[in-house]
Amino acid sequence: MSLQIHPLTPARWPDLEAIFEARGCSVARGCWCMYYRVSGKGALTRPGEEQRAGAKRALRALAEQDPPPGLLGYRAGLPIGWIALGPRQDFAKLARSPVMKPVDARPVWSIVCFVVPAAYRRHGVARELLAGAVDYARSRGVELLEAYPVDKQAPGAAEASWFGSKRMFDEAGFEEVARRRADRPIVRLQLLRD
Repeated sequence: MSLQIHPLTPARWPDLEAIFEARGCSVARGCWCMYYRVSGKGALTRPGEEQRAGAKRALRALAEQDPPPGLLGYRAGLPIGWIALGPRQDFAKLARSPVMKPVDARPVWSIVCFVVPAAYRRHGVARELLAGAVDYARSRGVELLEAYPVDKQAPGAAEASWFGSKRMFDEAGFEEVARRRADRPIVRLQLLRD
C-alpha cells in the first residue's frame, strides 16, 4: 500500500480541509461528512452557507473525539483521500434510511463516504483507503465492517462515487448481506472471529 493512513485528529484538520477544498470535492464541502450523522430537519440539514459552516464545525468537533470520524490517506506526505467510518449508531440517518437501515442488531462499524480529489481519482486511492479502514477497524477490535456501495452493474445505477463501488468491496472480501434497491447492496466484512 502506497498510502499512509492516519485517523483524523485536530492536528490533521488542515489536511482534511485541503482534501475537501480540492477540485472535484464540492459535494464534500456541502456536507462535511455530517449528512449521515444527523437525522431529521435541523441546522445541519438545511442547504446553504449556514448549514455548510455548521457541518464543518461539527466535524471539526468530532475530530477531537474517540473514535475519530474517519481516516486520511497520504501519499508522499500529501493528503489525498478521506474515508468516513465509525460505529453504525454514530450515523443517525442510517436507522431511518429505507435502503441502508440496519440488517440486524449486531454491532457494526459503517463506512459511509470516500472523498478523493479529482487529481487523484482512478489511481487506486479509494481501494487503499478501504484497505486502511479494514486494518484500522481490526486494530480497534471491530467485529463487523459494513458499507453501502453502488452496484454500477445494476440497471439505473446511481453514480454516487462517495459510497464506493460494489466491485471494490467485493475485491476486498466484503459479502452482500442485503439489497433493498437494485443498485444499492449492503455489504459486510467479518474482521474478528469468535
